[in-house]
Amino acid sequence: MIGDFAFGFLKGENGVHRLVRISPFDANKRRHTSFVSVHVSPEIDDDIDIKIEEKDIRVDVYRSSGAGGQHVNTTDSAVRITHMPSGIVVACQNERSQIKNRDTAFKMLKARLYELEQEKAKEELEKKSGEKKDIAWGSQIRSYVFHPYNLVKDHRTDHETGNVAAVMDGDIEPFILAYLKTL
Repeated sequence: MIGDFAFGFLKGENGVHRLVRISPFDANKRRHTSFVSVHVSPEIDDDIDIKIEEKDIRVDVYRSSGAGGQHVNTTDSAVRITHMPSGIVVACQNERSQIKNRDTAFKMLKARLYELEQEKAKEELEKKSGEKKDIAWGSQIRSYVFHPYNLVKDHRTDHETGNVAAVMDGDIEPFILAYLKTL
């Protein structure tokens, strides 16, 4: 769905919906009950631009350890960058050049900060989507009954209508508004 406030209006549709009908696939014309779990989620912007301000970082240079001979023992080529707000620390001593190690460390820091942003977005999404109920009897938020009578009933608000065809054609605004009024 696309439109202004689409997620805000439709998030109340999260939950289990129950359909009762005479199945067209049953030769004996028996009544069948089906359940569907609806999950509405907002569109998340993937274009997260990671900006690192100079005041938020501390860059330390130090002598590298390991192989490299006299050069690593006399040159401060290793780089450690600490991102103060998040506490993330990255270090690089792969190259003999401090400039190359600094560039690599900044790339590593940006990747770690991006992962942190992704985790925050995931937590926000989980918070917005609410608790999911089991797809089972008694956990439905709305029932659509085609047989033995015609009725659509929202079990949270007790809003109901006998015009099942209109609801199935998309006329769910009265149900959405009834739910939003209970909040």
